[in-house]
Amino acid sequence: MTGLLLVFLFAIVEAIGGWWAGSLALMGDAGHMFSDAAALGVAVLANRLAMQPPSEQHTFGLVRAEVVAALINGLFMLLVVSTIAYHAIHRLQEPVPVAGSMVMVIAAVGLVINIVIAVRLHQSEQTLNVRAALLHVIGDLLGSVAALIAGFVILLTGWLPIDPILSLFICVLILLSSLRLLRDVLNVIMQSVPAGLDVAEVEQTMLGIDNVMSVHDLHVWTLTSGQVVLSAHVVMTDLSRWEAVLVEMQQCLEQQYGILDITLQPEAGKIVSLPHSSPVI
Repeated sequence: MTGLLLVFLFAIVEAIGGWWAGSLALMGDAGHMFSDAAALGVAVLANRLAMQPPSEQHTFGLVRAEVVAALINGLFMLLVVSTIAYHAIHRLQEPVPVAGSMVMVIAAVGLVINIVIAVRLHQSEQTLNVRAALLHVIGDLLGSVAALIAGFVILLTGWLPIDPILSLFICVLILLSSLRLLRDVLNVIMQSVPAGLDVAEVEQTMLGIDNVMSVHDLHVWTLTSGQVVLSAHVVMTDLSRWEAVLVEMQQCLEQQYGILDITLQPEAGKIVSLPHSSPVI
């Protein structure tokens, strides 16, 4: 909460300073800071919701609140990038005077604040929610760097196009990161197989256990960051051995793939014997 308040207050200072200095890079950085504050606020709320116990209405609890938060923050970043890019292109066509020294001072303070917050988020558990918040902070950190460089170049050479050019460069970097985050979020929402997990390999591991004839209706998906779920029907040669097979299968799936949430349905296999040929007389 301290980081959230600090970001919000400095965003106000940076917005006023950017307007006064005429720096798009600095005002863009202030926009990033406001989005950081919103992202951190959503992340905190989602984290608290995710800790709520399961209920009759939500039997898994509210663990996917962090996925929703990541989606909101990712889409919001696309809006921020679009806005800054639009104004940067306009500035390239119609340059305006920029107070380089003021831009450098404010950008330097913003850079320090964002480094501190980014380090704290990086040390946290890397859930989709935290990644989304960290994306905002890194975007703002890059914005501070861009504003600092722009201020220095303008102060040294008076070349005004550097301000919108650096703003566009940062927009591209943030856009790529935002699209990667949204791809991961959509994979979770669509219940895709987690990245790096081969379903065919998982099935072969399950088939390698004694008394297992076949596996069908195998589904593997991510409920939320770090929580992979698996369900399947397991056809057995001998159902009386199910308890031992279940324990062995759970241990294999946990040790080899880190899957803890496992639901398995045993089924009795049917052994089909071919009819004997009639003797030829």
